[in-house]
Amino acid sequence: MLSAINTTSDSHNLDIQGIDQTTHALASNEWSASFMGMNLRSAFQPIFSLSHKRIVGYEALVRPFDTKGDPLSPGLLFQQSRNKQENIQLDRACRLLHMKNFKGLPDDLNWLFINVSPETIALNQHNDSFFGRLLEHFNFPPHRVVIEIVEQPTSNSENLAQAVDYYKRLGCLTALDDFGAGHSNFERVWALKPDIVKLDRSMIVRASEEGRIRQMLNGIVSLLHQAGCLVLMEGVETKEQAMIAIDCGVDFVQGFYFALPQVGNNPSPQSTTDLASLLSSYKKDVKDKADPTAAIRDHYFPLFNNAVDKIREGLPLEQAAKSLTEHHTVTRCYMMNKDGIQIGETTTSRQNETAHNQKFKPLENTKSADWFRQHYLRRALSHPNELQITRPYLSVTGAYMCVTLSLLFKSGDQQIVICCDILAD
Repeated sequence: MLSAINTTSDSHNLDIQGIDQTTHALASNEWSASFMGMNLRSAFQPIFSLSHKRIVGYEALVRPFDTKGDPLSPGLLFQQSRNKQENIQLDRACRLLHMKNFKGLPDDLNWLFINVSPETIALNQHNDSFFGRLLEHFNFPPHRVVIEIVEQPTSNSENLAQAVDYYKRLGCLTALDDFGAGHSNFERVWALKPDIVKLDRSMIVRASEEGRIRQMLNGIVSLLHQAGCLVLMEGVETKEQAMIAIDCGVDFVQGFYFALPQVGNNPSPQSTTDLASLLSSYKKDVKDKADPTAAIRDHYFPLFNNAVDKIREGLPLEQAAKSLTEHHTVTRCYMMNKDGIQIGETTTSRQNETAHNQKFKPLENTKSADWFRQHYLRRALSHPNELQITRPYLSVTGAYMCVTLSLLFKSGDQQIVICCDILAD
């Protein structure tokens, strides 16, 4: 048993050969390792690239079995009470076992994703030189290894950063796991600069339940790409979630919908023809929804034209835009010049309580406000006399989700942009 190996020596000097001696061969060129009364086996779950429509890697997962060969809950293994040395032994045993089993797979191209606890790394003052020796022992190319930093708190961020830097110097890729849950957030992205960020499953679940979260997910993926990270959506279990993952722009996907983790050396993932079919379904949906704003334009454009005609006649906005502000979806109307400076007061919808929320009264007066930064102004300037429609966003005038419609027109020698905000679902 591993817990009996080198118990009197420094845990950083644990011998690879000593750990390897605890492994034993099973059928089909598979290896198992003994640890604290359990037999540990490797399970590999495929990771797919959406664009390539094929497997690009496998995440290695440990699966415990009792001495009779019956499977045990993985939680039982990780909930055991262990000291620091035993935790390091378990971590190293798993990595050795996974690498030994992965070499038996009929795959000499794709990545091996290996989980490493940040506590285990941070406690190692020698930058986890064990792993460097492990790569040499198995003559395994470091560029085929993705080290996953598992979401856990660590009291020594500096040691964690140094250890991650060590893996990069070895030539491995690094991945930040469970982003969006607990301690995996943008602070860790900035500090560790991982090659890949794995989005926690809770994000895809929430996105499938709430349209607002789904829109946020697109922005999060975009920000991670801007930070120089590839993005992997884990925990995809349904077709709906797969379609959301495709739409939000992630690079890789992983989850039961695509393939279950397989114990042994014969993973049976979903075929690439299924990925092609999934992408075809997505393309069809996009084409069917090619211009979801067309109905909105058709509905509101006559109201805008009516308001513009009355403004040109010299009527104030409150009277000119009455047809707009009386519409049940409209919260406010306002005008600005081509530099984004608001002209006059905002006209609000009397029947809409959202526009009169007393909690946001400090934001109510927008006379002479500067809206130049807003994309709806720049779009209107680029497309005169054409009604422009934004995506839903949070209004700074009342902290509610809205869509802004804007139209640039000329009144005499002056260019004016008239806007109205409508409630977003």
